[in-house]
Amino acid sequence: MKYESLPKQLFIKNRAKFTAKMRPNTLAVFNSNDIFPISADSTMPFQQHRDIFYLSGVDQEESILVIFPDAKNEAHREILFLKETNETIAIWEGEKLNKIQAFELSGIKTVYWLQQFQVIFNQLMSEAEGIYFNTNEHLRAVTEVETREDRFIKKCKSDYPAHTVYKSAPILHAIRSIKEEEELKLMQKACDITKKGIERLLKFIKPGVWEYEIEAELAHEFLINRSKGFAYTPIIASGKNACVLHYIENNKQCKDGDLILLDVGAEYANYASDLTRCLPVNGRFTERQKEVYNAVLHVKNEAQKLLVPGTIIPEYHKEVGRIMESELIKLKLIDSKDIKNQNPDWPAYKKYFMHGTSHFLGLDTHDVGLFNEPIQAGMVFTCEPGIYIPEEGIGIRIEDDLVVTNDGKPFNLMANIPIEVDHIEALMNV
Repeated sequence: MKYESLPKQLFIKNRAKFTAKMRPNTLAVFNSNDIFPISADSTMPFQQHRDIFYLSGVDQEESILVIFPDAKNEAHREILFLKETNETIAIWEGEKLNKIQAFELSGIKTVYWLQQFQVIFNQLMSEAEGIYFNTNEHLRAVTEVETREDRFIKKCKSDYPAHTVYKSAPILHAIRSIKEEEELKLMQKACDITKKGIERLLKFIKPGVWEYEIEAELAHEFLINRSKGFAYTPIIASGKNACVLHYIENNKQCKDGDLILLDVGAEYANYASDLTRCLPVNGRFTERQKEVYNAVLHVKNEAQKLLVPGTIIPEYHKEVGRIMESELIKLKLIDSKDIKNQNPDWPAYKKYFMHGTSHFLGLDTHDVGLFNEPIQAGMVFTCEPGIYIPEEGIGIRIEDDLVVTNDGKPFNLMANIPIEVDHIEALMNV
């Protein structure tokens, strides 16, 4: 891995949190992701399943974690099954984790090779009354491809039909959403790398550059700082492209007088950052661009004050909508008549601000969490209001990553990344 070694204490704590919520005499199984094929012998770069990484720190394909707190054999209460390395694998791919390295990484003492899994798993299931399956229950999930986890669940239901089945997802959504201090340090590292990328762009952007050239500058900066690259597909949207919320073509030339909406973030050790900034191609905002930009910035600053313990996310989004409504009136984009005649299910402000303001952030860019439970300290959210005016060729979104704290003032992981109009202009015109 490109990233520096992580403290095994983090993964020990994470397993303890999961174990504490398991039912008596049950076990839980977590599989690595597949390496997904493209065609011929080409594959996608391997991305570890975030849940097995969260619980073990193992970032290697064909790995399995079994947690069985009530196992009669104490050595079988936590087990890692790993792909055994050999001389051929070492030559062609590089050595895989050995048992000592796996313990140093995860804190799990019992490590077996993958070929031993079925025999040992049969023994464990003969003791257990129930099993936790790890299914993807994210509200935005679209999983048309059968995963390694899916295949395991299908086989397990066939082989052990008498066992009671439980879901890992509700437990993981609850515990993964509240970050440990070690996780916040990794997320801060990802944000700091993103900051370096933006600082690079402030010196690079000028009329005539192409969106993909900007993407390349970011990729260089991220990789040189031990990131695998982008935490999600980058959005480099100049001019009217910024009014397309998920514009990812990044293939247009940036013109004098346009703004560039940059929705980009580096990952670090599988943890995501998620930033949006808007920069003027020629280094100067027009008066109208500045007016809209400052309106969005005001909404963001007010919205983040609401990210405090006890806030309910759906109610939070409604309140942010009211703040945005006021700004859109000032910008003369909507008026009292629009508000009077609005559809309650799609308020007038939605014409110019049609997406949500915040989502959970962590190992996934749209991280898991319980959206209808009160916000708690230790959770990390984005805050990303925007105003999109296609008829003016202006699309502005501003986004920071915020840690909810007990003192009622969120901690901004991106506080040092330029955000004010004057500061951006000053740095672009040095």
